[in-house]
Amino acid sequence: MATLTPEMKEFINNNLAWIATVSKEGQLDLGPKMSMFVLDDNHLAYHERTAGQHYRNLEDGSPLVVCFANLESKKGYRFRGNVTLHSDDVIYDEQVKVAEENGTKKPAVIPVLEITEIQDLSAGAKAGTTISKD
Repeated sequence: MATLTPEMKEFINNNLAWIATVSKEGQLDLGPKMSMFVLDDNHLAYHERTAGQHYRNLEDGSPLVVCFANLESKKGYRFRGNVTLHSDDVIYDEQVKVAEENGTKKPAVIPVLEITEIQDLSAGAKAGTTISKD
C-alpha cells in the first residue's frame, strides 16, 4: 500500500475530491464527492449517498480513481488502488453515526480505496508523475 503523508492528509481535508469510475459498457463517469475523507494512512473513503452510477459501476468491479486539486496553489494529487464496498460492518456503522451527527443522508455504502499509487498533479514538469506505488 502507498502511504499518505501529513501534507497529503491536510490537502485532502481542505479540497474537493473528484472520482472517476467506468461502466461495464466502458462509459466513464466523473463527479465530485464532498464526503471524501482519510480513513487511515493507506485508505480513503466516502459516503455513497445517491447509490447512482458510481455505485453501480463499483458494484460491477470498476476501478476507482480519486483526485484532488487546488487551483490557487496549482497543486493536486491522484490516488489509485483497490476498492471495497462496506455496507454491513464496523466501518459502515461508524460512518452512519457520522452522517447522523452531521445531519446528512444515511449512506447506502462506504466505498474504501486501498491506495496503491499516488501521483502528483501539481502544475509543471512533475504533473502526472508517481510519488508512491506498491
